[in-house]
Amino acid sequence: MKLILKNGVVYDPANGINGEKMDICIKDGKIVEKVRFAKEIDLKGRLVMPAGFDIHSHIAGGKVNVGRLFRPEDSLRRLVAKRGILRSGSGCSVPTVHLTGYDYALMGYTTAIEPAVPPLMARHTHHELNEIPIIDKACFPLFDGNWFVMKFISEEKLEELKAYVAWLLWATKGYAVKITNPGGTEAWGWRKNVHDIDEEVPFFGVTPKEIITNLVDVCNELKLPHSVHLHCNMLGEPGNYEITIKTLKLVRGRDFEGRQSLHVTHLQFHCYGGEDWKTFESKADEVAKEVNANDNVTIDTGNVIFGDTTTMTADAPMEFDLYKLTGLKWANKDVELETAPGVTPYIYSPKVLVNAVQWAIGIELALLIRPEKVILTTDHPNGGVFTNYPKVIAWLMSRRAREEMLARVHKSTERRTVLPTIDRELDFYEIAMMTRSNPAKSAGFPNKGHLGVGADADVAVYDIKPNEVDPSRNPELIERAFSRAYLTIKGGEIIVREGEIVKVVHGRTFWVDAMNRVDGSIIEKDLNYFFKRYYSVNLSNYVVRERELRRSEKICVS
Repeated sequence: MKLILKNGVVYDPANGINGEKMDICIKDGKIVEKVRFAKEIDLKGRLVMPAGFDIHSHIAGGKVNVGRLFRPEDSLRRLVAKRGILRSGSGCSVPTVHLTGYDYALMGYTTAIEPAVPPLMARHTHHELNEIPIIDKACFPLFDGNWFVMKFISEEKLEELKAYVAWLLWATKGYAVKITNPGGTEAWGWRKNVHDIDEEVPFFGVTPKEIITNLVDVCNELKLPHSVHLHCNMLGEPGNYEITIKTLKLVRGRDFEGRQSLHVTHLQFHCYGGEDWKTFESKADEVAKEVNANDNVTIDTGNVIFGDTTTMTADAPMEFDLYKLTGLKWANKDVELETAPGVTPYIYSPKVLVNAVQWAIGIELALLIRPEKVILTTDHPNGGVFTNYPKVIAWLMSRRAREEMLARVHKSTERRTVLPTIDRELDFYEIAMMTRSNPAKSAGFPNKGHLGVGADADVAVYDIKPNEVDPSRNPELIERAFSRAYLTIKGGEIIVREGEIVKVVHGRTFWVDAMNRVDGSIIEKDLNYFFKRYYSVNLSNYVVRERELRRSEKICVS
């Protein structure tokens, strides 16, 4: 399809376009400079951005399915019948695969990453990703409690570590290195945790600090498109901001040849002050200072949305602590030699002080950190469902909206946070950075997140006219517009028109092949030994084959 989107007000931060009225030309699934004999669509001053890109959203895999099976009450909260070209589905905080793709497309998003996959469960994850319609996908295999990783680090066999990282990405058809509570997931096998980056992991003699720094160096040497994707230690614990700052400083001032070295995910959950829940307070301002001073780090926010959700993470000791706090049901699943996920429901209440402070921290981070370093997420579904992004955008663009929410939450929130003192309101350009250009750049997708010539023709148009609306005074209009795209264009095809899905396509799954940068033979003996002695599957059955991915795109690291 050849298209010309005429008279839109365009925000494209990657190319420095800030609210210019201009035309966007599309041909053969790409943005082009000019096109002839094309269909023209007059946007009449509506808002135009690159399509949304979600860098961290739990949408497929083992713990997501545990969440679906574990919470039939969540499925009953939303039942969607088959309609026209659309499949049926259910689920609110953990929607089924087809609804996941539809919901993203309706918001103007065309890419989402599953950020935490136990390697042993990669095949199942890819089967689910295959079935999520419309959006492009990738997945990050977990390296946090991996026996091979800790063995090679403890033996100072860094070439073997590098070969193993490349091999595991190839074997799982993964895209980047994910670390969750480094060392803590292995300690959980002994009903323990690690409480500092210098505390040794039981029986391996390595520390979280060593796991992080060695994997950061490996990713840099392999020249992977995305940096280490890190879920810090001690998530959700009062006083954890100190370990967060210590972790950030591990890469501060180091020379990575211009490459980003660390992405810290759902930072909201790692900015807690206080000695216990009674003294719980925000330390977002302290953490923001370190992020702003650290050129090697980007973050995503992990905003909290009030209401019922399903928490799920590879950080099993954290989930167990949450279960003990709430008394709600809990599921746990240790994955052999690799990691330890957990799942439990949670209800964020505006009248609960801790929850209100969590809500404020997510907003504070987005307003206090330099906009080029911030990516908007809710750590779906942990902080809330991804369909609430428009609500977060309205809070960020309107101080009035934030003040209205502050008036509804626990009255002590104002003195436990700095949010009431922040006047800043984001504009459309900064929102486009946090939801489009920043995640695409951080994740290493050069053809996404912008509208320059040669980019993928993934475009979102919203039914709001930036030149006629003041977001500060009209947050409800902002939320409504971003909730339902006027047009979503994927690969040059119109997927959503006037808030309705009109075409369903299959997105691609991206994965990274870095095997050409290592000598894979140096780990063959270890692989064979560990799989025969410890794993419940054969090595040949562990590897995900490229043919098992419906539409895949291999990124070869040169």
